[in-house]
Amino acid sequence: MPRMTMIEAIRSGLDVSMARNDDVVVYGEDVGFFGGVFRCTQGLQQKYGVSRCFDAPISECGIVGTAIGMAAYGLRPCVELQFADYMYPAYDQIVSEAARLRYRSAGDFTCPLVIRMPTGGGIFGGQTHSQSPEALFTHVAGLKTVVPSNPHDAKGLLIAAIEDPDPVIFLEPKRLYNGPFDGHHDRPVTAWAKHELSEVPEGHYTTPLGKAVTRRAGEAVTVLTYGTMVHVALAAVEETGVDAEVIDLRTLLPLDLETIIASVARTGRCIVLHEATLTSGFGAELTALVQEHCFYHLEAPVMRVTGWDTPYPHAQEWDYFPGPIRLGQALRDIMETR
Repeated sequence: MPRMTMIEAIRSGLDVSMARNDDVVVYGEDVGFFGGVFRCTQGLQQKYGVSRCFDAPISECGIVGTAIGMAAYGLRPCVELQFADYMYPAYDQIVSEAARLRYRSAGDFTCPLVIRMPTGGGIFGGQTHSQSPEALFTHVAGLKTVVPSNPHDAKGLLIAAIEDPDPVIFLEPKRLYNGPFDGHHDRPVTAWAKHELSEVPEGHYTTPLGKAVTRRAGEAVTVLTYGTMVHVALAAVEETGVDAEVIDLRTLLPLDLETIIASVARTGRCIVLHEATLTSGFGAELTALVQEHCFYHLEAPVMRVTGWDTPYPHAQEWDYFPGPIRLGQALRDIMETR
């Protein structure tokens, strides 16, 4: 089985999908000839031609708007917005058109559309290249929201998203693009360290949407997280020695509530970890759900470890990130709470 970075796995997922279905169309800013700013689509235009993989004008509203029309017509567009921060001009199209097409047409039309976006920090991109806007999508009925944490899941989830009949927001953590992030360090010197790459099957397979996975079993506390923060959680648990269960949500909407409830009901404690800001972040929804469904099992209040409630800081990027130090302190604190 070949070993791939997340970039290579995403490229493989696109390649497999385009080979299996002529209706799959890939486009976006610099996606065609250039192969994307992160090279996720490199070589696809040469292989499938300019009618199936092509560059689009710098117009996120135009990219998403035309993709909605293609999807309603019967194609399966998979478009790339260069950074998640750039999606705001297209947000009205995503919310008012893509998410509601099935409902407003009483099922006569569907919108099998995937919108890929690099998300989060790790490249010193500042506040216009490093945002984590997942909560803006999970609030919208009619959308699915996916955040992979490793190359194997990235490929399987992407193929599943392309084959899904409804619109899927596919958020790709930039810090995981070029190799597994070991999660142990709060400083940038090793954040892009290329350790052993992940094994990823070459052919077609899918990772089910709406199904979380337990990355580490534990009995003392449940850590709910996704994307880059999965690796931070595993590192913090290793460093503190707390017997924590780490749940990788993978899909934020639809959410695997069954797995969450089963874990928290058993451990009696819960920490929610994500890179986005604290206030109204997706962790607030997770906290509310845990409180609603596990109240009588909880031995301590649910804790959140997140980014700061500030515009994304350029110079303080690595202090902004929740790292093993901050999560480790939260793990120790919650274990001392009775």
